[in-house]
Amino acid sequence: MTVRAAVLPAIGAPLEITGIELPEPGPGRVRVRLAAAGVCHSDLSLSDGTLRVPVPAVLGHEGAGTVVSVGEGVTDLAAGDRVVLNWAPSCGACPACGRGEVWLCANALNGAADVHARTVSGTDVHPGLNVAAFAEETVVPRSCVLPLPADLPLADAALLGCAVLTGYGAVHHAAKVAPGETVAVFGAGGVGLAALQAARIAGASRIVAVDVSPAKEELARAAGATDYVLASDTTAREIRALTGTEGVDVAVECVGRAVTIRTAWESTRRGGRTTVVGIGGKDQRVTFHALELFHWGRTLSGCVYGNCDPRTDLPVLAAHVRAGRLDLSALVTSRIGLEDIPAAFEDMARGRGGRALVTF
Repeated sequence: MTVRAAVLPAIGAPLEITGIELPEPGPGRVRVRLAAAGVCHSDLSLSDGTLRVPVPAVLGHEGAGTVVSVGEGVTDLAAGDRVVLNWAPSCGACPACGRGEVWLCANALNGAADVHARTVSGTDVHPGLNVAAFAEETVVPRSCVLPLPADLPLADAALLGCAVLTGYGAVHHAAKVAPGETVAVFGAGGVGLAALQAARIAGASRIVAVDVSPAKEELARAAGATDYVLASDTTAREIRALTGTEGVDVAVECVGRAVTIRTAWESTRRGGRTTVVGIGGKDQRVTFHALELFHWGRTLSGCVYGNCDPRTDLPVLAAHVRAGRLDLSALVTSRIGLEDIPAAFEDMARGRGGRALVTF
């Protein structure tokens, strides 16, 4: 069956909206009709080579939809079931999984090298980050599918597959923000807005949003920010001034640039925690001297997929959505069609826009 998809033909090349021949689901696999897919900065990192991916590839890793059919051996899902795609399924057998660190699973992305579909001319196409969500339909392993509660909006639920899990997990699992602590979130894109909501849910007493764009202040404040700081050479000083010269307890960096990581670290108090969520390139070098590391006693740590286990965290997030504590629609800054994805990539590359949601 031919479906339309956004295909990356080569690293650094523009995405092409084209038809692909998608096979029926084999044993242990599930066919899903997409309702929506989020355009995430990680997709841009795949297209420009920051993250490696076999090409040609259908990108898109943040999606939700409805099961069309299942392959042999899949007995717990049926046509019509609503699901969220899980781009990083844990294997349960590697050392990281054995330690309970399923977000660091050594085998989570093995499926990205598989043949997902073929172009109409017969060229093999790979599934990006496992799930190939930039398409009208996709076929994925059963492990890449999470059941979605019936009372959650299907299209907006696509954001649960990456932005919300990552932003929520960065605050609750990685940084472990406690009630009354102060938080600064750097970057007010989809993940940053989710982190701001998560900080509010955690009971943070002061939540500072930082971004280069003044246009994002309204979004950030609606998500929970008590203060908004335009990124500049004086950002760390401004944040310290907002917190009695000390600095925040926790800084969450959602940009992936060396200067932003360094500024986030400088914005935390002595003994504070900085959690890096943003994906930067190898050219983004962050430097510290030994004395400041000793003197400030701060913690700097990375965060992969929000240090989440999607199987257990998705029901928690669903409960927050039902209770009105987490607003998925507030994370969406534009709703676009499949053909608009290349333009959304250009906006991301220029630092414009927020979380675009592709609806099918």
